[in-house]
Order: sequence, then C-alpha cells, then structure tokens
Amino acid sequence: MKDPVCGMTVDPAHAKHQVEHQGETYYFCAQRCKEKFLEEPSRYLNASAEQASVIEGAIYTCPMHPEVQQIGPGHCPKCGMTLEPMMPSLDDDGGHELRAMSRRFWTLAALTLPVFVLAMGPHLSGWQLPAPWHVFAAWTEALLSTVVVLWGGAPFFARGWHSLKPWSPNMYTLIALGTGVAWLYSAAAFLAPSWFPAGFHDMHGRVGVYFESAAVIVTLVTLGDFLELRARRRTGAALKALLGLAPKTARRIDADGAEHDVPLDAVHAGDQLRVRPGEKVPVDGVVLDGSSHVDESMLTGEPLPVAKRKGEQVTGGTLNQDGALLMRAEKVGAATVLSQIVTLVAQAQRSKAPLQRVADRVAAWFVPGVVSIATLAFVLWAWLGPEPKLAYALIAAVSVLIIACPCALGLATPISIMVASGRGAQNGVLFRDAAAIASLRAIDTVVVDKTGTLTEGKPALKTVVSLGKLPRAELLAMAAALERLSEHPLARAIVVGAEAEGIVVPSASQFRSVTGAGVEGEVDGHAVTLGNHRLLSNACVPLDDEVGARADALRGEGATVMFLTVDGALEGLIAVADRIKPSTPQALADLRAQGLRIVMLTGDNLATAGAVASALDLDEVHADMSPTEKADVIQRLQQQGHRVAMAGDGINDAPALAVADVGIAMGSGTDIAMESAQVTLVKGELSAIVRALSLSRATVRNIRQNLFFAFVYNAVGVPLAAGLLYPWLGVMLSPMVAALAMSLSSVSVVGNALRLRRA
Repeated sequence: MKDPVCGMTVDPAHAKHQVEHQGETYYFCAQRCKEKFLEEPSRYLNASAEQASVIEGAIYTCPMHPEVQQIGPGHCPKCGMTLEPMMPSLDDDGGHELRAMSRRFWTLAALTLPVFVLAMGPHLSGWQLPAPWHVFAAWTEALLSTVVVLWGGAPFFARGWHSLKPWSPNMYTLIALGTGVAWLYSAAAFLAPSWFPAGFHDMHGRVGVYFESAAVIVTLVTLGDFLELRARRRTGAALKALLGLAPKTARRIDADGAEHDVPLDAVHAGDQLRVRPGEKVPVDGVVLDGSSHVDESMLTGEPLPVAKRKGEQVTGGTLNQDGALLMRAEKVGAATVLSQIVTLVAQAQRSKAPLQRVADRVAAWFVPGVVSIATLAFVLWAWLGPEPKLAYALIAAVSVLIIACPCALGLATPISIMVASGRGAQNGVLFRDAAAIASLRAIDTVVVDKTGTLTEGKPALKTVVSLGKLPRAELLAMAAALERLSEHPLARAIVVGAEAEGIVVPSASQFRSVTGAGVEGEVDGHAVTLGNHRLLSNACVPLDDEVGARADALRGEGATVMFLTVDGALEGLIAVADRIKPSTPQALADLRAQGLRIVMLTGDNLATAGAVASALDLDEVHADMSPTEKADVIQRLQQQGHRVAMAGDGINDAPALAVADVGIAMGSGTDIAMESAQVTLVKGELSAIVRALSLSRATVRNIRQNLFFAFVYNAVGVPLAAGLLYPWLGVMLSPMVAALAMSLSSVSVVGNALRLRRA
C-alpha cells in the first residue's frame, strides 16, 4: 500500500502510523507524513496525475538543516543549499541538472578568462595597449564581466536576498554583497569617472575598476556548486543501488495453484511466492518447501552461500542459486531488512554537516558587522569629511565592502580540501568531502569488518590432512577432481589450491551434488565423497573422537572443514579459510600506536571471528552481526563518548559506515560500501588509515590557519578602508589598495594551503 503523502510502500500489518478518513484507512511510513495528511487530506487524495508525480517521493530536505522540509525541490531558506529528496527513487533524471550546471560553469569560465587577461595582463607585463585598442579592451572587459555577474551570479544574488528574509546570512549573502558592490563600483567608475576625486584618477584620467574580481568570484563559486552537486549525486547513487537490489516483480501462487508474476508492490504478508534458481528473493519470509543455496553476501558480507531448507528464513534482495524455493512472505515494503538498510543509510547521511560551511556560521555576525561599518563610514565621511564629502563617503564605504569581499573567506576551506584531497589520492586515500577530513582527526575507536577488511575476502585452501594410507597430494587431486564440476565458492578454492601446487587433476564421473552436504562421484575407479558431517552420516562413515578433535581445532583457526572419503573409508580432512591480509597485523599495530582502540564486527560465526581476533589481538569482537546490529554497536560506542571510524567493504556494512562518525570503505569492496563511506582506501589496506589520520590533522590545522589569515586581513583592512588613518596621516585607503589587500589575503590562503602537498 502506498503512503498517500510520499508514495513509499507501507505494509499495513506493520504500519505504526494510520488514519481513519471518510470510512477509509490510510497508512503512513512516518509521523511527519501522517501530520501532513491531517493538515490537508484533499491535497493528497484528490491530486491529479501531474500532482501525483510531484508528490510521490517528493519530501525534500536540506543536508545542512534537516528540519527544513517541503513538498518538491527548491533551496534552503537558511543556507541556500539545493534541497534533496529525503528518500531516493530509482527513477533517473538523466543528470539534466548536473549537465546544466556544467554548461553554466564552462560558459562563465570562457567569459571570465578574457576579462582576467585584459585586466591583469598590463600589470604583469608592463605593456599598455594603444589608445584605440585600450578603449575596445575596456568595453570588452566591462561587457563580459557584466554578463558573468548579472547572468552567472543571478542565483547567488537570489539566494543572498532570500537569506535576509528569515535573517540567516550565509556565504551567498557574502558572495552577493561582495560581487555586487565590486561590479556596481566598477560600473560607476567606468561610466562616470568624473564622480570620483582627482586622487583616484590615473595619468590617463581613468579610475581603477574591479570587474575581474567580481567575474572571477562568480565563476569560482559556480565551480564549487558544480562539484557539490556532483558529490550529492554520488551519494544518491549509493542509495539507488541499494534499492536496485530488490527485484521488480515476484512470482505469486494464487489459492487455485496458478502462478503469475506481479509487481513487488502487490505482494502482501502471507502470500506464497516461488523463487526459481538464479532469481532474487523478493521479500523477507520463510521457506515452505524446497532446498537451495542462497547468496546472502549483501547482508553478511560472507562469500559462502547459505543452505536453505523448509522452515528457514530468507531475506529480500538475496540471490537464490541452485534450487527452487516455495516461500511465504512475512515482511514487505518498508518492513523488509533491505528497506530498513536504505532508511538507515539515508538518515545517517542527512545528519552530517560539511566543514566547508563554517563560513556560514561566521557570516551571521560578519555580514551585519561589515555592512554596519560601511554605513558608519559613509555617514561619518558625509558629515565630517572634506569636500567633496559625498565622493569621499562613497569611496570609504566601497573600500570597506571590497576589502571585506569574501574571496579569501570562501577559499579558506575549499582550497585546503582540494590540495589535501589530491595529496590523499597520491597515498591511496579518497575523501568524499571536508566533513570526512574534519571528523577523522578526532576518532579514538576504529571498528573493522572481518571479511575483505582484515582478511582477503575470498576462501583459499588452508591445509590437507591425510588420515590413512593415501598421500596428501593424491587426496587433494581427488578432491579437486570432484570440485572442478561444482560451482560452490569452496570448490573453486580447492581447485585453485591444487593447481597452484602443480597437481594434475584427474577426471571425475557420476558426479552428484548433495544440497547442504557436499559432492560425490567416481575418480580413477574409486568412489569419492567430499562434504560436511551430514554427508558422513548419510554414508554411514564413523567419525572417531581424535579426528573430530582435529576438525574442531581447524575450525578454531577460522577454517571450514570438509571430510574426504574414498571407497567408504574416511581418508582426509580438507580445510578452507579466508586468510588474513599480510598487511593487516602491521596496520593494526600502527593504529594502536596512535592510541586507537580496535573493535571487530562481523556477520561470521563466533568460532571463526574468535580465531581471527586471537591472531590479531583485537580489543573487542562482535560476531553473528546483522547490518542493523552493526549500526547499533556503532551507536552504543558513540553514546559512551567515543568518536568512531568504521572500516568495511560490503553491502552489509553500508548502514554502519553511514552511522559512524567516519565511514571508511575498502577500495576492493562493493560500490555501495564506497558510496556510503566518507573515506575510501583505494588498495583496501588498513595501513592507509594511518596516513589518512595524519593528513586529516594537518588539513584541519591548515584550514584554521586560512580562516585566521582571512579574518586578520579583514580585522586590519576594514578599519583602514573606513578611513582610520586619515585624521593622523591624511591618507585614505584607495579601492585599488583595498582590492590589492583582498588579493593578498587570497594569495596567502592559497600559498598556505599548498603546503599540504608536502604533508
């Protein structure tokens, strides 16, 4: 059933929010949807097809201010950021917004480049254009910069204006103010130089203009918005990939026994469903008949398929492999494990605030302060200044606003992040955004997944134990002969192990796979079986205590043990295990040296997890963890006051990666894990976390230094621009000097950020 407000599928049997309206019962995914419905039921019940396309999934929120919510897209009234859907949809918009933003940036760049060259070329080369060409260049600079500011900067001016209505000044307020004043002053100086005192005229009678400053600021801010939009689309892609794990249809069996495919939304709790080999399980439920192996790596992260028989639970989105299953649906829609994972990841991602927005918090005081000083300077000069008082008053006010232009403030964080991100990439560390860098420096606990993070993530032959007369090599050859005909992941590990040792693998005949037990067949005239304890029982082969103890010892080392029989006699044990990465022990030692606590979370069983923990001397271990339970452990650690980084590589790690203060994905893992995490280790080695920590600490120090430089220039420059020196020295700061000071502040910020290349 659809939530009438947001369009999400809701299972009536598990819905917590419902309303009786005009004899009908309506179910909602959350309290907020219920409240919106009660405010105006007719808006949702009588919506036209066009309205429905907007309403469905159309609750939008601000990444910075989650309390801001509205129906349909728009911009946040508090910070100006583009709102994004609270829950993703599989409907792809084709990237139209991103392409439009890209076209806008490249158009602005093409217009700004000649403006910058025309303005700065004479200063850098010392060569002046002849008089006729100088006039043409001046008009070209003025016209091109006007297009950049008025067309390219229009969204910034609109957001800056909107920020004044609820009185929440932000970066767009600063950008609109700085670029607007710079352009207005330059336009006045270009069109009416006679309005300005003689002291502001050069030898040719012209007044200095700052068109290039306004144009460059607009273009750089557009570039930042483009990069931000692209990053948000990558975040949405991760959630869409999670939604895409669920099949679009399910094969339902009606009461009369007829089978037909129905949309997933039409499946209700209690329905009987058929899951054929190679198909995904549509919803959560229980097996009624049949047996098969189901790949549950999306939940557990473990590479080994799990045998499923009558009475056992299956989860929506997992992949049925080799047998047909008849199941009963128990949880559908938002109640499924997959839907809960999607919701958890989305909520955790919305809770994070980007570090580069620190300027917005400062702007609440900075913008009113600058405007007040500029206004005060204008009033004092107009009242007490020398003639022409109005011209001096205008120059003082403009100088204050230009020297306080937010170029350095706007660059302070992005330029450091840009350099740090490049440096991190050189060291195999990819940061998603500034928030990841800021948060990583403060962590005191590292939580790691086992499979694919501490271990290699794929089973490999561990050992072959001969129990009788047959030599080890012959036992391995027989096992490989059978397993070469099997598609089980363990089979592949045995075959690869035999080939790596140069063993010639013979042919097998009369091969048969015994579901949930093992394989059997004939090799070189011998009846051979390979499987678990159930296969031994089926063949009536006894297992004495000594062999059982050896098998238990291997399991205690984290291995899966198989029994090999030849002609009805138990001849050997074959152990397959997921090996610890060679780099893991040293990486963990380095993390401990940094004072970090190491905790392991895994969906694997306690015996295997204990073996790995013992080998690596971990501080804490949690086994048999579901995706939701992993996230719960992270939250408990956070409630205890710990700052937690989570390192994982699988779909099952996505909720924990999103909930953690910093999610760290292995580059060798799934795309969903990497999209859910804030940091990706390209080579999938934990040793890169140490490098990431050092870079994070250096970058945050660098950003604070940049912000200090930016504000020191303003703290010193603004009073000078207001005319502080005039009563004593008779000197007034020219807008040209103000522009130079503004440029120097930017240069100092950029130069300081470039030091991170040596971090």
